[in-house]
Amino acid sequence: MYMNKKEIIVEKTKKISAILQDCGFSFSDARKMLRSKDVRVDGVAVKDDVLVCAGQTVICYFLPDILEKKVERVFEDDDCIIVFKHAGIETQGENGVEGVVKAVAVHRLDRNTEGLVVFAKNEKSEKLLKNAIKNHKIHKFYLTEVIGRLDVDKTFDAFLVKDSDKSFVKIFDRPVKNSLPISTKIKTLKAGNETSVLEVELLTGRTHQIRAHLAFLGFPIMGDGKYGKNSDNKKFGQNHQKLCCYRLKFDWVKLESLNNQTFEKLPKWRTF
Repeated sequence: MYMNKKEIIVEKTKKISAILQDCGFSFSDARKMLRSKDVRVDGVAVKDDVLVCAGQTVICYFLPDILEKKVERVFEDDDCIIVFKHAGIETQGENGVEGVVKAVAVHRLDRNTEGLVVFAKNEKSEKLLKNAIKNHKIHKFYLTEVIGRLDVDKTFDAFLVKDSDKSFVKIFDRPVKNSLPISTKIKTLKAGNETSVLEVELLTGRTHQIRAHLAFLGFPIMGDGKYGKNSDNKKFGQNHQKLCCYRLKFDWVKLESLNNQTFEKLPKWRTF
């Protein structure tokens, strides 16, 4: 029987089950792979849920349909596919979504961010869709829940510096060396005493922009282990970031089926 293969370079010391869950597998899936000896650490098959250190390589083998439940098709025609990607799944450019969608991603979401992603099925649609994104003809709206009370409806501007080696970005309130300007439109949907639910529109699309910008403003996303605080995440019992690209609005993109269309899917964790 054909098996898919996934290779993971471990970034932080964790148990194998936690590493596999970060990649979209369930705990049950991880245990089954371990029992079947379908997991290798640095080339050695393992069957126990052991700790793996940063820098080690984990390889797992799994049936092609095991990740299907993590991707839902929202729209499809001859030119494109729009899917709702759940957290833990990587969008991989020309390879689509690992093990599920075989098409070209015209934009991407972080592995642990869920939401709507657009894929092109041919060279013509890829060019038109990427050009539409470049010219701000496709509008991306996100839902997120942040730590703290925030009640606003405004656009925030700042400057972002990316450290590719550390997969990390820093935000500044003024231009600095190698910085790029960012604009993030934030509208509060529900302001609570401890947390707030926001709608965020990306006016520029930089790496980790929403996560880093909100943390810079003092309102980190709940469950964000990179830009948030572990103490907050532990307090609210969240180990996955509450961030979802829930709405895509298309202006004139020269694809008849998408022109002036809006696609929306709310995450299960919404609290309003």
